Amino acid sequence: MTQLSKRTLLSIAGWSTLAATAALVGCGKKEEPAPAPAPAEPASAAAPAPKADPLKISFVYVGSIGDGGWTFAHDNARKALEKEFGDKISTNYVENVPEGADAERVFRDQAGQGAKLVFGTTFGYMEPILKVAPELKDVKFEHATGFKTADNVRTYDSRTYEGAYMAGIIAGAMTKSNTLGVVGSVPIPEVIRNINSFTLGAQSVNPKIKTKVVWVNEWLNPPKESEAATSLINGGADVLMQNTDSNAVLKTAESKGKFAFGWDSDMTAYGPQAHLASAVINWAPYYIKATKDALEGTWSTGGVWWGVKEGAIDIVSISDKVPAEIKTKVETVKAGLKDGTFSIWKGPIVGADGKEVLKADQVADDKFLSGITFYVKGVEGKVPGGK
Repeated sequence: MTQLSKRTLLSIAGWSTLAATAALVGCGKKEEPAPAPAPAEPASAAAPAPKADPLKISFVYVGSIGDGGWTFAHDNARKALEKEFGDKISTNYVENVPEGADAERVFRDQAGQGAKLVFGTTFGYMEPILKVAPELKDVKFEHATGFKTADNVRTYDSRTYEGAYMAGIIAGAMTKSNTLGVVGSVPIPEVIRNINSFTLGAQSVNPKIKTKVVWVNEWLNPPKESEAATSLINGGADVLMQNTDSNAVLKTAESKGKFAFGWDSDMTAYGPQAHLASAVINWAPYYIKATKDALEGTWSTGGVWWGVKEGAIDIVSISDKVPAEIKTKVETVKAGLKDGTFSIWKGPIVGADGKEVLKADQVADDKFLSGITFYVKGVEGKVPGGK
């Protein structure tokens, strides 16, 4: 037998060990499976939608927010709007914008700055708004006291004649001369209606009432308003009302020891001794409605005319000098206006020319009221350009 060398034996032993190891792997225990992947992290909640940009709203004022009357009332309502809607809206205003071509420029400028809802707050803005509206279809225009509309122009107004009538009740009881005075702004139906309603209210408690009117042919001109008030006092009027925008009439009455009313806003502070009450407008309810319409996509053209019933008109801060029974009568009328049981313009009503304008028990509709161009019996003189 051939003897194997030591190197050969070692070589054979090595191969045997490798073979045994191979057999163990091939026939013995299986390989461990790869570990399963870790479960995925739960998907995070969807990112919140970007916050909508605020609706930009612009107010264009014919006067100053410090006038204590018309523009002051509008600006108070603008502030109420901001409080109501918070960061859903942003508002700005431009004051002392004359009626006419300059207003047209301002409306275009506000639209250019991103305003999508624009309130033009005086009658004389009607034609400027109607001129720019067709060029700015994505802007909604709201025009105060106007009567013309377009696809993106709506009108709104307050029944200021209701406040005038309630003031008249007080005036009729407080006058000693039986002569009342009104400082009129511009002889349009709105203002003529207020003069007449003031007179009707006064005549409801004092049939002897006569009303004198001095026109200043401007909405806001304190020196002219004061001059007109002085003229009325010199003519025998001892209780004054105004349909102008400043507090000048009340201040004049205070300085001359006569009575007067605040108009559009509570003007007590401007003439505490002269002040009998203030016939005020609250524009906030309408501004909230209009803004809600724009935000919700329900805005549409048309016309809105709100009064005591909707919380837009009131008479406030009635003086302690006014007798209790007169205060009660005012409250009764106010309640009737609110629930619809009382009508100011209910016949028989006769014009200053002696002709009947409403038959007995006939109630004027809004078409009649919006077209008044005559004085009622008891108002002296003639309407400029009218009857």
